[in-house]
Amino acid sequence: MVKTKVIVEKDLLGPLNESIAMDFETLRKKYPQFIYESFSYKFSKNELRISFKFKTKDIFFNPRIVIREIDKGTLEKDCLNNLVFNLGLAEMVSYWKATCSPQIIIKAGRLDDFQIKWWHNFMISGMGQFYYENNIDWRSPDFIKIISSEKKSFKKYQGKLKDRYLVPFAGGRDSIVTLENLKKTKKEISLFTVNPIEKIQRAVKVSGIKKQVIVLRKVDRKLLELNKRGFLNGHTPFTALLSFLAVLCAAVLDYKHIFFSNEKSADEGNVRYLGRIINHQWAKSSEFEKKFKLYAKNYLAQDIDYFSFLRKYGELKISKMLTRYPQYFPVFSSCNAGMKISAKGKLKAKERWCGNCPKCLFVYLSIFPILDKNDLKIIFGKDIFENKKLLPILKELVKEEAVKPLECVGTKKESRKALSLCLKKIEGSKKVPYLLAKIKNLNED
Repeated sequence: MVKTKVIVEKDLLGPLNESIAMDFETLRKKYPQFIYESFSYKFSKNELRISFKFKTKDIFFNPRIVIREIDKGTLEKDCLNNLVFNLGLAEMVSYWKATCSPQIIIKAGRLDDFQIKWWHNFMISGMGQFYYENNIDWRSPDFIKIISSEKKSFKKYQGKLKDRYLVPFAGGRDSIVTLENLKKTKKEISLFTVNPIEKIQRAVKVSGIKKQVIVLRKVDRKLLELNKRGFLNGHTPFTALLSFLAVLCAAVLDYKHIFFSNEKSADEGNVRYLGRIINHQWAKSSEFEKKFKLYAKNYLAQDIDYFSFLRKYGELKISKMLTRYPQYFPVFSSCNAGMKISAKGKLKAKERWCGNCPKCLFVYLSIFPILDKNDLKIIFGKDIFENKKLLPILKELVKEEAVKPLECVGTKKESRKALSLCLKKIEGSKKVPYLLAKIKNLNED
């Protein structure tokens, strides 16, 4: 069980936003079944092109994934079918959430009883933030029923994999620290990137790693259109999808080790809701890592080594480790807010650091005590502590009774420690940044 502090209890027993409650119930009645119909794939011009078919009543979804620079290899067709099928289960969640259909019918492949229970837990725990954001009560026994209607099952890959490393990399603080530490071992490494926009590729270039497994994930535009029309929307466990994608790529391309960069702080939740801790980073937590390791070995690829290199480290330690690699200062970014999916389903980023979100503030908070003014300017391009709009977010980061921002930020304890170090650094300074001047006393209202 993930260890976390209870911050606040939000209850649905009181009055709900009637329009949201009615929309939720109406959608479930209108769309009682969500069906994972099929998957398909083909190798073409050194690419593996994957397509999924989902539907709910009169709505059809056809998301696509392209893995570049890949060939058929030696993987048996049945094993590849299995990996693609399971990837579709992880992809399915992003589309199911639009209607929250009470029945999920799996026609694309067979699930045994353990898998049905595993995916049911995934739909409850992994979608916790989505339920919280939409005031949804998932506690009813019939909230979700997963039905596997296919009799034929696929088989996992049981072959041995080469002793080399696949490192998920997005040009952020965590993956840089993992990569640079792994490089010291002189092992064979490839970077695993998904929709690697220009700012990610700049960090890839600095890394010096030539081998890169590039995946292009295209969201079906119909989902974006439904979002605009008021269908349900919200956070999904994206790191879980990356995990299934990484295992598929590792098995096909012959990599034994997958090194993610999920840290210790991912185990702390954000808010208590209907008796359960809601954790924005659930798919990065040690709880998910243990569950996924078991699932991967039993149902995906027996020889796979799925591991989070930073699990034992806290956020302040990771920030300190990052400062050993100043070559990344002009290119690295951990900001997610500036990255948006366009109307055409493509990922775009306007700037490296938006300077307005909890992630930007937390990373700045954790690095400020370590670096001088010039290095901070090289990284962020601005003094984030001068942004007056961030004062409420700073209080949410450090105050025990506040809901921790629903972002990938450190624990409350780490944020308070970082703030204390920041205040110590500016002692005696003539000019104190706005946010630090305003929150010298943690008990300030």
